[in-house]
Formats: sequence, structure tokens, C-alpha cells
Amino acid sequence: MCGITGAVWTSSDRAVDQRTLERMTDSLTHRGPDDRAMYFQSLGQGSDDRSNGNQDQDRTRSSHTTNVGVGLGFRRLSIIDLATGMQPISNEDGTIRVIFNGEIYNYRELRQRLEGNGHRLRTQGDAETIVHLYEDEGPACFKYLRGMFAIAIWDGRLKKLILARDRLGQKPLFYSRQPKRLVFGSELKALLPVSGLDTQVNLSAIDSYLLYQYIPHPDTIYRGIASLPPGHLAIWQAGHESAESFEVQSYWSCPTQEKRQDKAVAVTQLQETLEQAVVLRMQSEVPLGTFLSGGVDSSLIAALMQKNSSQPIQTFSIGFRESEYDESKYAQQVARHLGTQHEAFVVQPEALTVLPDLIYHYDQPFADSSAIPTWYLSQMTKRQVTVALSGDGSDELFSGYDRYKAARFAANLDRIPGMQSFLAWPMWQRIPSDMSQRNALRRWKRFSQAMTLAPVARYMQWIGIFHDDQRAALYSEPFLEHLPQRDPLDFVSQYYRMFAKRDPVTRFALTDLLSYLPCDLNTKVDIASMSHGLEVRQPFLDHHVVELAAQMPNAWKLRWNRGKRILQEAFGHLLPPEIWARKKQGFGVPLDHWFRGPLRELTEQTLLGSAAAGRGLFEQAEVTRLVKDHVSGKFDNAYRLWSLLVLELWFQRWQPDFAI
Repeated sequence: MCGITGAVWTSSDRAVDQRTLERMTDSLTHRGPDDRAMYFQSLGQGSDDRSNGNQDQDRTRSSHTTNVGVGLGFRRLSIIDLATGMQPISNEDGTIRVIFNGEIYNYRELRQRLEGNGHRLRTQGDAETIVHLYEDEGPACFKYLRGMFAIAIWDGRLKKLILARDRLGQKPLFYSRQPKRLVFGSELKALLPVSGLDTQVNLSAIDSYLLYQYIPHPDTIYRGIASLPPGHLAIWQAGHESAESFEVQSYWSCPTQEKRQDKAVAVTQLQETLEQAVVLRMQSEVPLGTFLSGGVDSSLIAALMQKNSSQPIQTFSIGFRESEYDESKYAQQVARHLGTQHEAFVVQPEALTVLPDLIYHYDQPFADSSAIPTWYLSQMTKRQVTVALSGDGSDELFSGYDRYKAARFAANLDRIPGMQSFLAWPMWQRIPSDMSQRNALRRWKRFSQAMTLAPVARYMQWIGIFHDDQRAALYSEPFLEHLPQRDPLDFVSQYYRMFAKRDPVTRFALTDLLSYLPCDLNTKVDIASMSHGLEVRQPFLDHHVVELAAQMPNAWKLRWNRGKRILQEAFGHLLPPEIWARKKQGFGVPLDHWFRGPLRELTEQTLLGSAAAGRGLFEQAEVTRLVKDHVSGKFDNAYRLWSLLVLELWFQRWQPDFAI
């Protein structure tokens, strides 16, 4: 697990000098604290110069000059092949070089195949398999990789740079393409040392952020920087007389059709495939453990790890003083049942303390507040191990979220004539209800109010942060005038249309798999863990598991108002019955209380202060109303206030002079 960055250019006025490459690389030190290496070749240079943390590596010489400048930077977190696994790594004649962030879990299998084809591998790690697989397969090589990765391949023979990102977006990869130059990196901050990039604020990204709480790919907060979508590769190639080509293309797509299959056979396949995914992710030469919340997903991963370990595995959980947010007793129960070596961290999350770190490391506005407990859990887990497994992805694959029950209920109600008008009856909204986000009556009012909308708009009305009318009331006239005419719902709609032949629940679940999961959950876990030099592996996101689950009918997953039924059929014997029967509990923090307590002063100073007002984005009267209504207890605006607070703090850290 590492951090990668680099650039290619065909003009001296677009060159990235070696000092800039060093700054780009060192900005990712937290992702790879163990070592640093770079490969650098300037325009017209007759030799390939290597600058490395390891001074013993040879320099590769070439007898010709080049019309392409290349810089590759690498920060290493040592996991596998501690002795010889340094990057950039090349083929025998130095014409192909690879840097990558992530893990290739089937590298041993690939190694045997490559050696059978006549390749001679010098190292014992996974990176070198990519080099030789590319020699054999070209850009088609990525479909053979089983893992999580962001990869850059420099092909000096063809003057070609290939970037690729894993199928579900577990590892991030950003790039900026300009005439005669391409710059890339694992994080946005790795690109910022390069002069001449378009880092003007992307107003469409702000609009999407306030709906989703994240910025959807391929957009970023900067107009001139893009996020490579999951399951995609990008190819940049220099031509004659500084001409160049650039193309982004998909190399993987989630299965869209349901597969006719015997359920008993499918259960057996699920047992074998998920267990294999866990075993593959237990490969490590450094201490390894797993997150354990006490919910079904992390508990099942822990159970499969313990089943395949000759000694007690290490498990880690985090507890909070507020009982409604604390799952530690369930984690302890599972740990005792499995016989793991368990460590529970009890913390009092301090938003005021951790906020500056979150704003710095997440690079762009990101308002999933569960990043806070994930940050603490990663920080404390890293004290004991370097690799941890997690249960992310199960809810999307096996219909675990409550909103999928709502989607099924709504689809059934749509079939009843006149039901939409009944549910849209204004009197529903006048019934007094508790202000809490989790209050049943408030949730019913939100459900019924959205029933007149089309399915995608309805779904986002349930789970979105600022809805259309709320954003319209919030935005200033100058913001609306400068905002490009683009519907932010287009992002999820493109995936919803992909699964048009599936049932309503599966359509939304697989839409979440391709949108919410990579942009929110995987971003949250990657940044929180890598900020502490911790690698997190997610067995449910093994693409063999994903493809198997995606082709199952929803009736096997969501039945009698409970999700993950087929998981219980396949693995029920591994966990106590009460764990399977538990209601899902989110991994959250008490934002609603914080905004009336420890965050109140910061929120009022930040959102109602002159700096925020001077940006001209929002109607300050509306922002004031949101703050006052929450503080007074009139309404729970916690998630909206958190989104606005994170956005303004991001401006203060990264774009302090911005005004529309």
C-alpha cells in the first residue's frame, strides 16, 4: 500500500522539474512512510536518471534522446516483499516501468503464469507481476488483476502512459490533462505543487456535494482535475511533433442481468468465494487484524479469518460514551464467541480537535461524519497492526440498508391507484413529530412527501442532504447565475438506467454499489486509514464476490423485511443468532448534540462570519435560519450544518481567497 504520483510532458513549457516531483511525492508521505523513490527523465535526455531512497539501485542507460519528459514518484508502505519490493519497478531492459498503490491478491497465481511464459521475475512482490503482465497483454492486463489498485505504467517504447483504477474504486487516482502534459496522483494534494493547473473551484461539484455529501467522479472540487472512475483506465500517448492522444475507457462493468441458478448451488459458491477472498487478503509480512463493530458484516469477516488462522486473530473496535452510537458490547460478544485477541478503544470523539486533520487529508469537501470514528479507529488500530480487514460493501451487495425496504414498499404502493395522492396529502406534514433524524414519524413524513417524484428523485429525497428546493433557497443569485445547467441527479441516474431489467431494490442497491460506495464509503476508509499508514482490505469487494452477488435475485437477500438473508443461510453457523438478528446500526457520531454544544461556537463563527458571507455562494439569511433552528431545537439540521461547515473550512484551508 503506497502513494503514487507523476507526470508526462512533450513541451519544455509544460515540464515538471525534479524538485517539483519531489514535492509531489513527499506530499504522500503519510500513505507510504517507509521509503521514497522516483524515476525522472527530462525532454531530450539521453539517459534515464533514477532518484531513490535506495541508493543501491542501478541506473538504466539509453542511447537515444526522447521527445517525452517523464516523472514517477512513489512512497512505500511495506506490506509484502519487504526486502525487494521497492518501486518504480521495470522490466529487464527498462522500457516499461510501473508504480502502483494497492494489493494484487492473485499475484502468486499470475507469477506462475508469467514464469511459464518465459519471464524472469527478480522480486517476490506483486508489483513486478503487473510489469510482465502488461508486456503480455497490453492495457487488457487489468482484467486479470484481483485486488485493489491505482496503477501507472510508463511504456517507453510507445511513449505511452496508462493509468488504471480498481473495479470498485477502493484506491483513488486523480489526474489533470492539459495540452502537452498529463499529471496524476493518489490524492489531489499531490498535483497541487505543479504550476499551471486549473485549480479554479468547480461550482457544479459544490452543487453535487450539497446533495450527496461527496463529490461524484469524475468531478473534483477543481475544474482542471478529474477523478478516474472505478473500473476505468486512461491512456495518454505522445505522437510526432509533440502531438498526443488521450482516452478514458472502461475495462470492467458490473453484471446487469439476473442469473438463473439453483439457490443451493449459489449458497455453496458464496461460501467458497467469500472465504477465498478473505484468505487472499490475509497475505501479509507485517502484523494483520480486522475491524470488528459487532455488526453482521465485520463479524462475518472476523469469523472467516479466525477459521483460517492457526492462532487467535487480532480484532479492533471503537466505543463511545453515548449508548445510541456505541456497539462495543456486541463486538466483545463476537470476539469471545470466536476467541479472538480483541482490543476495544473507548474514545470521546472531539470534532474540534480532529476537524483540521480531516480537512487537510480529505483534500476536497467530504461530509460523511462517520469519517470521524473511522479516523479514530484507524489511528488506534495502526498502533498494533499495519493491515486490517473490514466488512464494507455487504449492505450494497445483500440489501442491508433500511432504504432498500423503503424502495420496495414504495414500488408496491406505486401499483395502487390514487396512493401517491393520498401519501402526498399535506396534512401528513402538519403532524407534530420529534425532530430527531431517526424518529419514525419524521421518517414517514419524508417517505410520503417524496412519493410523487420519479424513482431516482424520490430515492435522493430520502437520502440526500440538501434537496432541490432546499438548495434553491440556499444559493445566492450570483451562484445560480454562474452554476452550469446540469442536473446533479444525472450521476446516479446513469447507473439506475444500467439495471433497468432488475427489480426496484436491486436497481438502487447496485446503483449505490457504483456510486455511493466508491465516492463515499471507499473514500472515507482510504483516506482515514492511509492518513495513519494503515492498509484496509475489503473482502466483500473482491470482484468475484461482487459479480456473484449482483446476479442473485433480491428475493434471496431481502425477505420478511430483513436483508442479508442469503448471507445468513451461507454463514449462519459462524456467528451467534443474536448478531444475525440485530438491527443495523450506523457508524456515526452525535452531530445533533455537538451543534448545540462543543461545535456551536465554531459553527456560528464560521458559517455566519464575514469570510463565508464574502464568498457570495449562499443566502446568509438562510444559513442563519438553519443554524438557529437547530440550536433552538426546532429542527434537526445536523447533516446540513456539517456539510456547510466542512465546505467553509475547506475554503479556509485550501482556497481562502475564493469569492464568486
